[in-house]
Amino acid sequence: MSTSKGNYYENKAADFLESEGHIIIECNFYAKKLGEIDIITLKDDVYHFVEVKSGETFEAIYNITPSKLHKLLRSVQYYLKYKNLDVTYCIDAIIYAGNEIEYLENITL
Repeated sequence: MSTSKGNYYENKAADFLESEGHIIIECNFYAKKLGEIDIITLKDDVYHFVEVKSGETFEAIYNITPSKLHKLLRSVQYYLKYKNLDVTYCIDAIIYAGNEIEYLENITL
C-alpha cells in the first residue's frame, strides 16, 4: 500500500475509532527495528493497538500473517516498555474493503 493510501485509511480508521468511543493516544509509532503500530487508542481502561489494512475485498485480513502479528506484538511490548506502562491491552485490526469497514477486536495467533 502506498504511503498516501495508507495514511488515508489510517485517518479514516482513527475517525471511526473515535466515533466508537476510543481516545486516540498515538498514530504511526515506530518501534526500533521492529515496525510500526498504526494506531494506539484507549477505551474503557484498555489500550488498543490497531493494525489497518485495505483492499478490494475483506481478504485484506490475510495480509496480517502470523509473522506480521508476531512483529506487531513485539512492537507493542517495546511501546509498553518505552512508555513505562503496565496496562491491559489488546491488538485489533481494521479492514477496509472499498467503502466498507470491518473492526476486529483482540486478534491473536
